[in-house]
Amino acid sequence: MEFFKIKKDIPFMKNALVFNAISFLTFFLAVFFLFSRGLHLSVEFTGGTVMEVSYTQPADVNKVRGIVAGLGFSDVQVQNFGSARDVMIRLPAQKGVSSAQQSESVMTALKAATPDATMRRTEFVGPQVGEELATDGLKALAFVVIGIMLYLALRFEWKFAVAAIVANLHDVIIILGFFAYFQWEFSLAVLAAVLAVLGYSVNESVVIFDRIRENFRRFRKLNTVQIIDNAITSTISRTIITHGCTQIMVLSMLLFGGETLHYFAMALTIGICFGIYSSVFVAAAIAMWLGIQREDLIKPVIKKDGDQDGENAGAVV
Repeated sequence: MEFFKIKKDIPFMKNALVFNAISFLTFFLAVFFLFSRGLHLSVEFTGGTVMEVSYTQPADVNKVRGIVAGLGFSDVQVQNFGSARDVMIRLPAQKGVSSAQQSESVMTALKAATPDATMRRTEFVGPQVGEELATDGLKALAFVVIGIMLYLALRFEWKFAVAAIVANLHDVIIILGFFAYFQWEFSLAVLAAVLAVLGYSVNESVVIFDRIRENFRRFRKLNTVQIIDNAITSTISRTIITHGCTQIMVLSMLLFGGETLHYFAMALTIGICFGIYSSVFVAAAIAMWLGIQREDLIKPVIKKDGDQDGENAGAVV
């Protein structure tokens, strides 16, 4: 499906060096903020108290959040779970205050505002559990990266695999850089969004790479730069439709999903925007710098044909 078609190829690769310099600068700043400020980890990673509170009527999550925040707790997570009458509250660990004292003070305040509030469950998430979750998250990220590299190397060529992984890690580091700079809370939901961005970004790269391989078969007289420019230009309509529709859905979560989905949608929004940029100006450009050419994707096949008399008809390439 194409809403419009550009007849003349846009010379994307003409400015590839400039865009790669911008990418490097952005990547460097993201890494700097990650090391200088670090991520603001949520209760799942740092440890704390998890409470489940039930109401007889649909709970007002914003009201509950305001009551808990009024007790002096910072970075409180309040969200519905199961039904509109059930609320989950995550409290960060405090020095000198036990989990039981935290949950008791919170329940006292909630009952004072709404007498029908009932404690269903409370538990303490230790720092060791949080450290294990962080380790498992890094392992999941590493497995995804390795899987993508193997897939692209087998489907296309190792130069494309390297280009795609550099572009995807570029997106991931920039997302983490935003969260480090603004000190947004990094939770398990955000980690899930980062993993989703990895798969989403590589999909765009695969589309462009596939068109590059197709162009090498179709256009024998074009050089590599012209082949890449044509591949990107011919997929622009698809890119706008796909990413536009996805971004509309993500923006709806960002604007109307409440605090629970806010940072999840924010990570996806950053990932989608930079995913488009990296697929065009990072992945394709790196493949060009690595010297991708027709012979890398289309291997010559030499076939010897002989007649019944044993005479060779020649070699067909």
